Amino acid sequence: MKKSETRRVLPWLLAVWALTRSALLLFVLKVWVFPGPDVTSDVSVIYQGWYEVLRTGTFPLDDVTWQYPPAAALAILSPALLPFLEYAQAFFVLAFAADLAVLTLLLYAGGRPGRTRRGAWVWVVGVPLLGPTVYARYDVMVTAVAVAALLAGARHPRVMGALAAFGALLKVWPALVLLAAVRRRAWGAALVTGVGLAAVFWLAMPGAFAFLTFQRDRGTEVESLGSLVFHVARHHGWEGQVLLNYGSVEFLGPYVELVSVAALTLTGMAFGWLLLWRLLAVRFAPHTLADAAFVGVLMFTTTSRVISPQYMVWLVGVAAVCLAYRASPMRLPVLLVLVACLVTVLEFPLWFSHVVASDPLGVTLLFLRNGLLVVATVLAARVLWRTTVPPAGEAPVPFRESRQENAPVGS
Repeated sequence: MKKSETRRVLPWLLAVWALTRSALLLFVLKVWVFPGPDVTSDVSVIYQGWYEVLRTGTFPLDDVTWQYPPAAALAILSPALLPFLEYAQAFFVLAFAADLAVLTLLLYAGGRPGRTRRGAWVWVVGVPLLGPTVYARYDVMVTAVAVAALLAGARHPRVMGALAAFGALLKVWPALVLLAAVRRRAWGAALVTGVGLAAVFWLAMPGAFAFLTFQRDRGTEVESLGSLVFHVARHHGWEGQVLLNYGSVEFLGPYVELVSVAALTLTGMAFGWLLLWRLLAVRFAPHTLADAAFVGVLMFTTTSRVISPQYMVWLVGVAAVCLAYRASPMRLPVLLVLVACLVTVLEFPLWFSHVVASDPLGVTLLFLRNGLLVVATVLAARVLWRTTVPPAGEAPVPFRESRQENAPVGS
């Protein structure tokens, strides 16, 4: 983008960001009331309850709704940085700060050669499409770490590795930013950071890894891809229930375990595809790191037995990094994700009661949102494969780290 164009576009981008984020703050602070159930109760009740336990030096050992890696404690404890505010208010301000940090990173990256400010626009537009839920969950903070890792990758692989490991200890999925990392320094930094931080939490706070056993008896969450089976089955005599279980609204009853196993199988197949892609891929462009992370997060989100609305924040953040690269081929999948964000705010919180009731409106919204995610996943995976894996019969160029050392690869 030319400098003259930047001068014209940047004020509009900043104005849209300021207006939409002001609206989000007014919603979570309840100056304005957003339709549907109160999305801020997770912060004022659940997070604050965990905060009271964590500040004593232990994890919530008896609370099965604590299902997060140990570094998540830092996000829950972070409102202590603003002691002059109430817990919920401080959390919303810090979520706002994380949002601003992502915008700043994308604006800086978009001004470099081969980059564009389209990525910043994806973030500016995508976040408010999800409504106030974005500021009422700590996922925006995790996304900021993942975005920083991806943008650091090409020039600072050690920084990327360390941030990816830290992000994984916040909420697991940021480990996917390493999918296309080709330099040993990135993996080495991730290993050292991950093991070091895990050891610190394990030694310093009892129950750091108790979360690993807290999800064994989960059902199928009502917004997931697998839940569509039961939304339809309820109209044909299925005798299960919809209950609040393990912190989310889930289907419980006949065949739920079977569908949950099928979802885990799909996730395993997605992991197998990614592993095969990684073994065969030889063409690594500067944008490949972000493209691969986008595909990975899409696959694991879409096949999960839980698709909470805040998961969409992950996709928006990684999608924004993809389009920060002028040559990224992920424009159509990113557009589909943005449309899916708009449908997501309709199904939660706006018309969540219809989703829980499995009525025609609720089922239609879920089919549309999950269908968009499936199509985006398939298209993004196809594009990634075609741009990085040589056609059958073409001799691949063997990868050598020394050959790539000074190349602008996504590593």
